[in-house]
Amino acid sequence: MLTKLLIKNYALITELEMLPARALNIITGETGAGKSIMLGAIGLLLGKRADTKALFNGKEKCIIEGEFDVKAYRLQPFFEDEFLDYEDLCIIRREISPSGKSRAFVNDTPVTLEVLRRLGGFLMDVHSQHDTLMLGKHDFQLALIDGYAQNHKLLIEYGKSYDKYKVAKKSLEALQEVASQIRKDADYNDFLLEELVKANLSNDEQEELEKEVQLLEHAEEIKVQLNQALEALQRSEFSVISGLQNANASFQQLDKYTQKYKGLGERLSSVMIELLDINEECEKEEELMEYDPQRTEAVRLRLGLIYQLQKKHQVADITALLSLQEELESKSKQAMNMDEDLADAEKELEKCLHTMQTLAERLRKSRIKVFAQITKKITAHLKDLGMGDAALQIENRSVPPGPKGMDEINLLFSANKGIPPQTLKDAASGGEFSRLMFCIKFVLADKMSLPTIIFDEIDTGISGEIALKLGEMMKVMAQQHQVISISHLPQVAAKGDAHYFVYKDNSASKTISKMKALTDTQRIEAIARMIGGDQPSETAYKSAKELIEQ
Repeated sequence: MLTKLLIKNYALITELEMLPARALNIITGETGAGKSIMLGAIGLLLGKRADTKALFNGKEKCIIEGEFDVKAYRLQPFFEDEFLDYEDLCIIRREISPSGKSRAFVNDTPVTLEVLRRLGGFLMDVHSQHDTLMLGKHDFQLALIDGYAQNHKLLIEYGKSYDKYKVAKKSLEALQEVASQIRKDADYNDFLLEELVKANLSNDEQEELEKEVQLLEHAEEIKVQLNQALEALQRSEFSVISGLQNANASFQQLDKYTQKYKGLGERLSSVMIELLDINEECEKEEELMEYDPQRTEAVRLRLGLIYQLQKKHQVADITALLSLQEELESKSKQAMNMDEDLADAEKELEKCLHTMQTLAERLRKSRIKVFAQITKKITAHLKDLGMGDAALQIENRSVPPGPKGMDEINLLFSANKGIPPQTLKDAASGGEFSRLMFCIKFVLADKMSLPTIIFDEIDTGISGEIALKLGEMMKVMAQQHQVISISHLPQVAAKGDAHYFVYKDNSASKTISKMKALTDTQRIEAIARMIGGDQPSETAYKSAKELIEQ
C-alpha cells in the first residue's frame, strides 16, 4: 500500500505531501482544482513518459516520490530478477530536470521506465471511467479467474513444468537440427576420416622426412665433399694429419734437450687426437652415404601426401590434421549415437509434456469450478449498482501451452435486457464498464492482495441509493485493501476513513494547487458543500452528518 506521496514542482503543485490511510481515502475538490494533476504525477511514478512542460518552475527539478509497504505482494523474486535491493518499505522516485532528462529510482537504484512500469503494476491500479482497455484483454480476464480461484501455488507449479517443457522442446529441436546436419555431412565426413586414417600420420613425421629428403637429394654431392675432406686430412701425400705427425715427432726430439717445449707438444698431441677422431667419423659417414633413388622417391611421395592433405584442409602442420581427424572421429561416433540421443530427448519431452498437461488440466478444472460463483456474485453486485438486467458469461477454450496454462478466457457481457452477452469491447458504455470493473475488483478483494486501487470518478452518472451502495462497497473493500477514490458524490465521500480536499490558492502571482487533510468538522463542511453548494443550508449540514454517521 501507499504510505506516502510527495510531489514537488509539478504542473500547478509547488509541493504536496500526502500520507494516505490504510483503508478508504477520499479526495474531493472543485473542478480544475488539481485532482487530475495529482493522478498525472502518480502516472509518472508508475512509468509514464515525462514532459518538461509539466514543471511548475522551469528552472527547478521536478520530484515525484512514493513510499510503499510491499510485504503482502510477494515481490522478492521480481527484485531479485531486476538486481534490486528488496525492502518491505519500497521507495520509488522519479526526477525530471529542466533540460528534460528523466531518471527513475527504486530504493535509490536507477531503473528503466519499463522496470518502473512493471513494478508499478504490482503496486497501484489507477482506474477511471475511460480506463477500460485492460478489462478486455484475455490475460487480465484469466488473471481474475485465477485470483478468485486462488490458483497462485498451482500456477507456480505449472509455470515450472512449462519452463521444463520449453527447455526439453528446445533441446530436442536443437538436437534434430544437429542430427539433420550430421546426416547430411556424414558420407563426406566418413570419406575425409578414412583418408586421414589411411594416411597414418604421426606428430614429428613431417620434420624428420623433410630432413631426410634434404640428405637423399644431395647424397652424391655430400659424398664428394666428405672424400675431399678425407683427402685433406689423411689420404693425400701432404695431408694435415701426416704433417702434424711430423711436427709431433719434432717436439718429441726436443724433449731430449729441454722441457721448455713440452707444453706445446702436449697441445699438438691433443689436436692430433681430435683430428684423428674427426677423420674416423668422416670415413664412416662417407661409407654410409649412398644415393638411394627408391628411398628418395618414397620420401618424396610421403611428403607430397602430407602437403596435399594440409592444402586440402587448409592447415599448416600435421598436428592440425590429427586434430581434424579426432574431430571427424567424434562426429562419426555422434552420428552413430544420434538415434539414441534423439530417442532420449523425445522421451524427456514427452515426460515434460505429460506433467505440464496434467497440471494444465488441474488449472482448467479449478477455473471452470468458479465460473458460476464469479458470474453470480458480479451480476448481484451489478444489480446493487443499478444494472439489474446485466448478464455475464465466461467462455473458455483450449489453446496451445502458454506461461499460464492452456486456457483462453473470454468474458461476455450484456448491460441490457434482451441483448445476448457479447465481447466486452462491443457490450458496454464507459459508465457500465466502470461499474463492471469495480464489481470485479470488489469480488477479488476477498481472495487476493490487490495493489492500492485509485478510482477516478467512477461514480459519474449515478446518484441516490446506488451512490450509497457504491460507497458502502468501497468501504467494505477498504477493510482489506487500500483504496483512494476521487469522487464528486457526498454519499461516497462520507464513507472515507480519511478525506483530502484539493483546492486552488490564488494569493500569489501564479495559481497553485494545494491539498489538505480534513478534520471531522471540515469533513462535514466539505460534504455539506457537495450537497448544497457554496452556501449549504442547515439541511445540507444535517444530511452530511447523517451520511458520515451511517
